[in-house]
Amino acid sequence: MVVMYTWNNVFSRKYYYELEHKISPEKLKEIADNTSLCQIPRLAMFYSQLVQGIPPIFKHYVANVPALHSVLVFISIKSLPISKVPVKDRFHFRRVEPKELNVFHCVVRYGYTDVRNEQEPFEKVLIERLKDFISDDFRSSQRLVLNNSGENVGEIVDDRQVEEDHMQPAEAVEREIEGVDKAWHAGIVHFIGEIKVIAKKGASFGKRILIDYAYTFLKRNLRDSDEVFDIPHKRMLKVGMTYEL
Repeated sequence: MVVMYTWNNVFSRKYYYELEHKISPEKLKEIADNTSLCQIPRLAMFYSQLVQGIPPIFKHYVANVPALHSVLVFISIKSLPISKVPVKDRFHFRRVEPKELNVFHCVVRYGYTDVRNEQEPFEKVLIERLKDFISDDFRSSQRLVLNNSGENVGEIVDDRQVEEDHMQPAEAVEREIEGVDKAWHAGIVHFIGEIKVIAKKGASFGKRILIDYAYTFLKRNLRDSDEVFDIPHKRMLKVGMTYEL
């Protein structure tokens, strides 16, 4: 019970710290518009516990390494209290606005008996699902537009105009999928956050014992994320950051 309390208490503190300091879409656009950043035509995967929002470690990374990849995917791995999650339901994508930044968030869900290392490499499966999401997102938006057009009773819609209006966004989707493919083949890098948590100045003696010693001891004996998810070491970078809780 002591081990469970220690782990859950500090882990929750760390999670809420990230929620309070997560990067807003406006801040992300501000970072992307920074002309001093070097644009890298590759794909980057950032691993985070946050299901929504961008973790503060991304801002820390950009501040120290002024480079931005052409496609960014923020990945959250979640274990569900069920035995198996069908492969078709495993990857849930969401686009992070603004759209032109090519930033996505993906929640990857596993059951407690699922094998993490699939027959195909994790990154390959994820990218294929990402391209499917881009296509499905486009089709959903087109159906919404057509439904709204059909609701305008008495309005005559030119079939040729509808086809022209459809072709332009369809070409944009093809370019977006092609951009993902190019970034994928140019190279993938996996960013793993090495988060160190410490008790902030002025914390009580009990809190310092809990965070600085008990939790740190448990964290040191935890298996690394790259081993759990079979991340290739040649394409992995660990980004260190300290949270004062």
